[in-house]
Amino acid sequence: MAFSVVMPALEMAQETGKILAWLKREGDPIAKGEMLLEIETDKIVVELEAPAGGILAGVKSREGDVVPVGQTIAWIVAPGEQPPVEDAAPAPVARATTAEPARTAPLQERPSAEGPRASPKARRIAQERGVDLSKVRGTGPGGIISAEDVLAAAESPTPVAAPPETLSATARLMAERTTQSWTQTPHFFLVREVDAGALVEAREQLGPAIERDRQVRLTQTDLLVALVARVLTKHPKMNASWDGAAGIRLHPSVNISVAMAVKDGVIGAVIPNASASGLGDIAVQRRDLTERARAGRLRPADITGGTFTISNLGMYGVDGFSAIITPPQAAVLAVGRIADRVVPVDGRPGIRPMLTLTLSSDHRVVDGAQAAVFLSDLAGAIREPQKWLH
Repeated sequence: MAFSVVMPALEMAQETGKILAWLKREGDPIAKGEMLLEIETDKIVVELEAPAGGILAGVKSREGDVVPVGQTIAWIVAPGEQPPVEDAAPAPVARATTAEPARTAPLQERPSAEGPRASPKARRIAQERGVDLSKVRGTGPGGIISAEDVLAAAESPTPVAAPPETLSATARLMAERTTQSWTQTPHFFLVREVDAGALVEAREQLGPAIERDRQVRLTQTDLLVALVARVLTKHPKMNASWDGAAGIRLHPSVNISVAMAVKDGVIGAVIPNASASGLGDIAVQRRDLTERARAGRLRPADITGGTFTISNLGMYGVDGFSAIITPPQAAVLAVGRIADRVVPVDGRPGIRPMLTLTLSSDHRVVDGAQAAVFLSDLAGAIREPQKWLH
């Protein structure tokens, strides 16, 4: 039985994928699960596994082709079997390299009979120096352009307009998706300041052991992933998705998507089942995801299945901000920096390390009261992290 190899949809709203390299050639034997080819989307490069074992045959797309999602690019057949005969496959959307467009001769501007007034010498010098007389201010009698005017114009630097900045595929897709989310998802926002002193102490107490045992640095983001995931288990609607006509879809596991900066954009890398994962496991996964994201080598499983997003800009000195929800998720938590502020402590002014949290929620999935209770419980977990981490 022949198995088709199709261009997969690795991301939400993905329409095409680019074939970077075939790891097997036509006629080569291949086992199920063995790496077959490398594919590039707008954000990541992934290796695609063979869906079955057999012989690679009927390769339809070459390296460099950009192919629509769902289109068959090859077949895996049994020894001696021929790939199915299909109608002519649609041409790829594009090639990695395209022929240079034909050059046309520049249009020669036709001189106007009513050109600027200039002396014969000025016209001769303008022609020799390539000066446009229409852009020269004449200082001679009646505003006539003199030879000196042309020479001065020829020596003056001509300002060159900067070319418009072009967006990369990643930046363009990010712009489209954020616009779609902002215009189609009914956002509402809740802001809360939390005393992060216990969170800082937890990192100082738990960090050395994790660094020694797991060879990874424990970050505040790791602690927040663990706490948010555990609190979400008590608030299933905050861990839900909007499923269009089907309505609200609750998720059986808590998969935290961590927003990470990559070239020309931001990508959400997923830590699956974070509510049941230890701090050390979360730290290792976060580090590995960060390294692969920066190298552009994230796998499909690394960016799919997220149920709730955390976006932390505290390392950039940001006090607080509002984040845009990643559909179909119901919420995203924006985290600012931990900074010392003067706040009431036992009825007197005191200095405490404070953290600003901004929760963006989809009003189709949760209401203000439900989101407020979740944020209150999260604030309590940050004030007493040890109760939630053991």
